[in-house]
Amino acid sequence: MTVVSVKIWLKFVLFLALAVASPAALCSDVAVLHNGFSIRHERREVMGSVTRLFLTADGSGYVDVSTDQIDRFEKDLSPPVPVMTHQNPRLPGPPTAPENPQKLDAVINSIGDLHHIDPDLINSVIHAESGFNPRAVSPKGAQGLMQLMPQTASHLGVANAFDPRANVEGGTRYLRELLERYNFDLIKALAAYNAGPHRVEQYRGVPPYFETRAYVARVVRDFNRKKLAERKTSTKAKTISKVQARRPATVKQATAPAVAQEASR
Repeated sequence: MTVVSVKIWLKFVLFLALAVASPAALCSDVAVLHNGFSIRHERREVMGSVTRLFLTADGSGYVDVSTDQIDRFEKDLSPPVPVMTHQNPRLPGPPTAPENPQKLDAVINSIGDLHHIDPDLINSVIHAESGFNPRAVSPKGAQGLMQLMPQTASHLGVANAFDPRANVEGGTRYLRELLERYNFDLIKALAAYNAGPHRVEQYRGVPPYFETRAYVARVVRDFNRKKLAERKTSTKAKTISKVQARRPATVKQATAPAVAQEASR
């Protein structure tokens, strides 16, 4: 993979800039990559074999991506990411704790759309982190569905890590930060989610820890399993649709001789 450079200011500044931007500035585009990820940006500039995607209207934050990694560009129709600070630690409105898997799925889907991350990936991370237990606490003190450490939750503005909606929003936003930091290298982002960015940078990749390597493998395996099942379901549905479309003609051809035979008796 081509080595690309990433320059991203502190995310609180980025989120604040997005929140106070003019309506014209909020009409952003999305670069959809061949690996399935997308990058929301205000404007872009082609620089030889690299396309620079400016993440902020003033150009203070940007990501350089190899042009051949970009599949297409689309208009970003999703709402802007809400600002979450220590003075305003929650999303607008009272927190809603999902009471059943269906409600949790709806929360994950909406948050995935908000941060342009496949909900299946969020589900796989939650499965590996907490087994979907919103009250889970690790021996090291990580809390909730996406196992946020207290200092990470504080940095993300998550006041109550046991609130499923706030936890998933914070954890997904942190995962998005890591994906941007490592140019959407999922393996490095997952390793950093588990062991911390400093360890990934120290070892220039996945740290040589059994726990981290097993964690990354578990998430990737579960995510791939979901996508494979989704592909099989889609293929089966297309096959059934084609069979149903052909069935009337087949039935007509099969019954016509029988009718003729009956009439000749």
